[in-house]
Amino acid sequence: MSYKAGFLGLIGQPNAGKSTLMNFLVDEKVSIVSAKPQTTRRRILGIWSTDQGQVVFVDAPGLIKAEAGLNGFLAQEAQDVIANSDALLAVVSIDEQKPEDAEQVLDLVAKSGKPWIGVITKTDIEEKAHRILILKKMIEDKGGKAMSVSATAYAGDAEEREAMLVEFLEIMPESPAPLYDVELFTNENVRDMASEIIREKCFENLHHEVPYNIAVRIIKFDETAALPKIYAEIIVSRESHKAIVIGKGASVIKKIGMDARKELEKLMDEKVFLDLNVTAKPEWFGNKRIMKELGYVVESED
Repeated sequence: MSYKAGFLGLIGQPNAGKSTLMNFLVDEKVSIVSAKPQTTRRRILGIWSTDQGQVVFVDAPGLIKAEAGLNGFLAQEAQDVIANSDALLAVVSIDEQKPEDAEQVLDLVAKSGKPWIGVITKTDIEEKAHRILILKKMIEDKGGKAMSVSATAYAGDAEEREAMLVEFLEIMPESPAPLYDVELFTNENVRDMASEIIREKCFENLHHEVPYNIAVRIIKFDETAALPKIYAEIIVSRESHKAIVIGKGASVIKKIGMDARKELEKLMDEKVFLDLNVTAKPEWFGNKRIMKELGYVVESED
């Protein structure tokens, strides 16, 4: 049997469940997850390896239309993932606000000319269960194979996970060797994952528009000491948002720090020291220099 390896792009609307799906498939926490849409900001790779081949999942930001600043970057990231993947997963949720949102994703993936599979997520939402058959028919009408996944599978259904992975490996191209070391589950370094974990905890602990206008920068990452020390800066877009992130008596920033530290200790398998500071950089998401510093680079501006 020939060896297969390639990039499989996850394409869907914001909050379709792409990041949760990838973490489930890789069986590790790779991409940050939030109930709020547009949590994923840049492509994240999750890697699954077996003796028969390797699938490199690419979690893209949700599809949005924009040309400038951070939203322009998000839109281009999603388009680049479609262009540079060997095959695609159209991730559609039975919880989509409008049927045309799912239609847009399926059209985009089908028109790419690449092998693809449709994955229906959130199938355990009982009051919307009738949509599963509708989405399945939409996928099949556009020439794709339909699969579905529920929260019960995420709770530890290894058989369902394996069955999906076998299907995904099928649509990968033949390859003389793995694309990444078979021991890896992501190409992200700990520093990058730390900033994403802190950002995830901001999403969980903040409300309204504040988390969407937040960025996280690791100022210093010192692993030489007996207790690794991480110094990070939470960047907000307005001076008035600083007080919201810090909270009364520093209650909010303490909670963000405590939640992030627990996740980091799980990731690094040791105790860590985490220091968080909040800085205001007005409208940072429209500033090309700051965007570049934070790693949100649109190629044409590089």
